[in-house]
Amino acid sequence: MIAVTLEQLAADVQGSYTGSGEILARGVSTDTRTIEPGAVFAAIKGARVDGAAMAGEALEAGAVAVLTADPETAIASGAQDSQLIVVGDVQTAIGDAARANLRRAREVGRSDLKVVAITGSVGKTTTKDLLAALLAGRGPIIAPPGSFNNELGLPLTVLRANEDTATLVLEMGADHIGNIEYLTSIAPPDVCAVLIVARAHLGEFGGIENVARAKSELVTGTRASGPVILNADDPRVMGMKDLAKGPVTTFSVSGNGEVAAQSVRVDAAGRASFTLVTSVGRESVNLKLVGAHHVANALAAASVALVMGVDLHTIARVLSNVAAASPHRMDVRSKGGVTFIDDSYNGNPDSMRAGLASLAHLGRDKRRIAVLGAMLELGEATEAEHAALGEVAKNAGVSILICVGDSHTLDQAASAEGIDVFTAKDPREATGVLRHLLQPGDAVLFKGSNGSGVWKVADAMLGRES
Repeated sequence: MIAVTLEQLAADVQGSYTGSGEILARGVSTDTRTIEPGAVFAAIKGARVDGAAMAGEALEAGAVAVLTADPETAIASGAQDSQLIVVGDVQTAIGDAARANLRRAREVGRSDLKVVAITGSVGKTTTKDLLAALLAGRGPIIAPPGSFNNELGLPLTVLRANEDTATLVLEMGADHIGNIEYLTSIAPPDVCAVLIVARAHLGEFGGIENVARAKSELVTGTRASGPVILNADDPRVMGMKDLAKGPVTTFSVSGNGEVAAQSVRVDAAGRASFTLVTSVGRESVNLKLVGAHHVANALAAASVALVMGVDLHTIARVLSNVAAASPHRMDVRSKGGVTFIDDSYNGNPDSMRAGLASLAHLGRDKRRIAVLGAMLELGEATEAEHAALGEVAKNAGVSILICVGDSHTLDQAASAEGIDVFTAKDPREATGVLRHLLQPGDAVLFKGSNGSGVWKVADAMLGRES
């Protein structure tokens, strides 16, 4: 964050502040455990923790002020009135602070500062990680850890930008129309990429056409003349072409885009190799990422890098050397003679199919076990989409299915396909079931929406218990 006085920060967030105008704010934190010198503690009221009640603790940890909508509780916790910036809504204020910080970075920082934003129903985080590696040569780069892509995570990422930042790589997610429009109002991209419109959050959106409409907000929110990268293999994404205010570059796994993959091959470990074909030449790429679906992510990242001036040889070299950087995303490990495929960060109908396809490939000549949680936020499509996975699992060669929590109709559909199904009420029980069933030589997939808790089973089996 570019340092500003607390008085100026209060003005940025339309808050009231009665303390000293000489104290500088050098960052914003929502966690008392990560307070650093000069940080302002943003006291968010969550479902389990009331940030205002931790104001005194944050100040003792070194915070210079507390951003709060509940001054009474903050004062009761040990804060003084002069240490508070009082606002109507803390999350909105964080967005306002991020907007002002990026504006200052553009004004007083590097003249070549670029904001790159990615959206899509699947693949955002992997593409972000690839871009962080591809664009590192431009200078200091900021990319969020994991998937900080919502109304809180994105502005907290933007607040990390300072005078030296050369590139800010952002994910922009949505579960409602208007989400991405708001995010682009905080950080209007200089370059954007839309990966795919898939069946995620259908219950919230009310249908896939509304998913497409929400993703298109990234294109309309990109700065004038900003390059737009679109997936030529997705008709709904290509339907956004006329919304672009700058040049459009298309990418395609099937070979129909300006940046394309040819001669795609997948090795025994599930890693894809292909020829990267562009208007400036072609290069061989050998991905370290597991799963053929990462070819599309690599093409999207390569397209962004090309329009930002990275040479083709460098792009191919970097893509061939980047491993998975964010947790629970196609993390393949062998332990005790078992192959574990941890893709448990999230799950929707399309990503579940991709995960099961990876299990089929990596589990050749092995007994295949799928530990699956529910796909959340599918609305009226919930039962049908879960039922459809029964046949998908059968075709992937799944012998044993462990359903974590409410599996809707998946357990019945899988049983009807001849799969041995075990149900567990929670991740702890599922872990016990899996440990009892597991044999050396098995291949296990962990997959499901984040809220299903399947990632907890993966952590337990891979020794990452907290």
